[in-house]
Amino acid sequence: MQDFKKLQTWKLSFEFGKEVYKITKNFPREEMYSITSQLRRASLSISANIAEGTGRNSDKDFLRFLHIAMGSLKECENFLLMSRDLNYISNEQFEKLNQDIQSIGLKLSSLIKIINNSIKLRLENRKINSVEKRRNNALERTTNYQPQTTSRLSHG
Repeated sequence: MQDFKKLQTWKLSFEFGKEVYKITKNFPREEMYSITSQLRRASLSISANIAEGTGRNSDKDFLRFLHIAMGSLKECENFLLMSRDLNYISNEQFEKLNQDIQSIGLKLSSLIKIINNSIKLRLENRKINSVEKRRNNALERTTNYQPQTTSRLSHG
């Protein structure tokens, strides 16, 4: 288990979630249970899934949570586009948050790639170890081969 707070990807996504909360405070009241709520949840989901993934028992589980975080990031991008088009945020606010999204997305993609490669390497090593084990067993059978003799013949 690793400390998620040390991951740069988590740090950026955590800060992004705080920024989204600050900006959505100014959204229209009628959006409180719609776009405001969904954007806030999606933005918090990014760092939360990274954190939860680090607490899992395997890289495969961690990878699944990183993919969920990536989905939440894309969800935020969608809601921010909508917020900009509805004039809930300015173009400048959108550009700043969109830059954050792109940065987090690149870091998440890199982390996903690293974990994927780690899983593949482990699988390849298992296959190699399995082949080596079979080869060693076959060698042992052939080099330790002793013809069976009866005790009468050996005392002879």
